[in-house]
Amino acid sequence: MDARQRGTVMALGFCGLVSAADNWFVSPALPSIANTLGVLPSVATIILTAYLIPYGCLQPVCGALGDKVGRLRMLRIIVCGLTFSTVLCSMASSLEMLIVARVITGCFAAGIIAVSQVLAGDAVSAEDRPRAIALLMGITYAGQGLSAGLGGAITGLVGWRVAFMSFAVLGVIALLGLSRLHESADDRAARAAGAQGAGLVDMVRLSGHLVLGVGRKVYGTALATGVVFLGVYGFFGTFLAERCGLDAMQAGLLMMGYGFACLVGSTLTGRLAGRIGVARTLALGEIAGLCSIALLLAAQATASWVPALVAAVLLGAGYIMVQPTLATRALGLDAQHAGLCTGFTGFGMFVGGGIGSTLGRMLLGAGGYGLLWIAAAIALVVQLIVSLRLYAGE
Repeated sequence: MDARQRGTVMALGFCGLVSAADNWFVSPALPSIANTLGVLPSVATIILTAYLIPYGCLQPVCGALGDKVGRLRMLRIIVCGLTFSTVLCSMASSLEMLIVARVITGCFAAGIIAVSQVLAGDAVSAEDRPRAIALLMGITYAGQGLSAGLGGAITGLVGWRVAFMSFAVLGVIALLGLSRLHESADDRAARAAGAQGAGLVDMVRLSGHLVLGVGRKVYGTALATGVVFLGVYGFFGTFLAERCGLDAMQAGLLMMGYGFACLVGSTLTGRLAGRIGVARTLALGEIAGLCSIALLLAAQATASWVPALVAAVLLGAGYIMVQPTLATRALGLDAQHAGLCTGFTGFGMFVGGGIGSTLGRMLLGAGGYGLLWIAAAIALVVQLIVSLRLYAGE
């Protein structure tokens, strides 16, 4: 990639950073939010699901709309909506109001990753695409981890409402960055083709062909990854508060290890997949996730934050090996409908995260964090075995 292409990918990555930050800073802030709204922290985790479910479900829709109306135009619209709805979150006076605001935020944010991935792929050559996607996702999920530290610090110092407002300001900065980008020839061609292209019935048929046919193993792996990786990450904040005794600022700073691992790992993942293949890259990511869960069990047994710090780093490293690898595979499924293809990757990942959060609350209520981490480890072992078989030879 040259300097101009890298700048484009970084501007797109910052939009992804804002969407990830807007969601995941909530994890270390959950105890404070729960205290303000008068509910238990385990009950307040529903606001994670409230964001993740629409965020995942609408990604294919936003990706398909981007193919039709223009991807850069679509990205500007949804970043604007994300910024406004984040302000609404800061004004919520009850858990019910916050849930509604988070649903609205998730709806607007849904297409950011899917649309940005296609724009990043359009900005570079086919040879540079894996590195561009890995850089994009590294910046995005660095936001997930770094926002935990920043959001936790702001929450600890001046409260979670100010934290929401701070991330709305980041949304404004992202919009300014998008204003400097210009529609590419690929984007114009896709918009022209989309305007004359398939109707709703045909798009439903194409979606079925992608999800149940050529892309089923990619999207199935994405769903499983979301259930475990995003599900586990969503409970980090409450675990650190309830088991390790950390406040919101301390928990957020610890969870920054996840973000640093994503950022550093993003520079390696694209090259790694090219050298050792898809199957081994996915396996390395899943093994890193297993090691992370083992360390969380150690933290559970000792009530120490030290194993949890290493666990956060390994979880980020594992996730950044898996997610961009799947996204790059999805981009190659159908070039004309690339937004729809990447949208279903996000659909699987973030709906999986919402399912993971829901199942996690049930397991937490039934047997505490020990049961939750053991169940996550079993699920990840199954995913590792299945993905080695599905991607054998790739």
